[in-house]
Amino acid sequence: MKNNTKKLVCLSLATLLAVSAAGCGAKKEEAQEITVGSKGFTENLILSELYALALEDAGFQVNREFEISNAVIHTSIVNGEIDLYPEYTGTALLTILGEPLMTDPQEVYDEVKKQYKEKYKLDVLDFCKANDGNGLVIRTEAAEKFGIKTISDLQANAAEIRFGSTSDFPEREDGMPALVETYGEFDFKSENAFDNALKYQIMSSDEVDCVPAYTTDAQLSLDEFTLLEDDKQVWPPYNVIPIVREELTEKYPETVDALNKVSESLDTETLAGLNAKVDLDKREYDEVAKEFYDSL
Repeated sequence: MKNNTKKLVCLSLATLLAVSAAGCGAKKEEAQEITVGSKGFTENLILSELYALALEDAGFQVNREFEISNAVIHTSIVNGEIDLYPEYTGTALLTILGEPLMTDPQEVYDEVKKQYKEKYKLDVLDFCKANDGNGLVIRTEAAEKFGIKTISDLQANAAEIRFGSTSDFPEREDGMPALVETYGEFDFKSENAFDNALKYQIMSSDEVDCVPAYTTDAQLSLDEFTLLEDDKQVWPPYNVIPIVREELTEKYPETVDALNKVSESLDTETLAGLNAKVDLDKREYDEVAKEFYDSL
């Protein structure tokens, strides 16, 4: 009798373990369907890899579908080909939604979040402090010499500054006309035009003092250059936002916390530094992302 009882107990335990294992296996199998997408440039690749690492850390298996064309990535997520990817508030507002220009970061985020939910059944999670938008960069030596920290300071000291830009910047709607409308005339000491790819090289050779740039350019991690504060918000914000299919966040609500953790860790300076490790130091983006994620 004792032996029969013992056998029954063992069989019951084995059955429970098998059921439990099957349940875990099913859950894991479901989680394997999460697909992270990215656009095809350094910063977006780093961000997407950080999202993937966060999801893996939360117990999910992640498929990576990286380097999708900017022109089709929104369609890819709407069609369910990918589950999430990093976007920018300004791109979402102006390019995807076709809304008029807005410059307050919170207002832009709120509008994008609302419309993405209503139109596309997409959730916009917390936005980063990191802003990859238009900006003006000045040689740090010139900034310190003339006490220039903001674009207003630049306008007030324009007569001391040699300005350089691409040939279309003086006429472009979001170029010099926008600056003049918001800050007033800029009476620069001199103005030169050059290919955009050469801007930091030309500043390093002391040919110009200030150029238009993007606020997370890799070179901004160098002490040689200083990003000026857009104190009157002439340009729209391009804060990083995770775009996630509503179906995914409802099925796996834990993904929200995992992705928001990444957003909390990034500001503009930090993102520029990560870009620099890839673009300047020539390291692999996934290695850089893993190193940063492990430091959180």
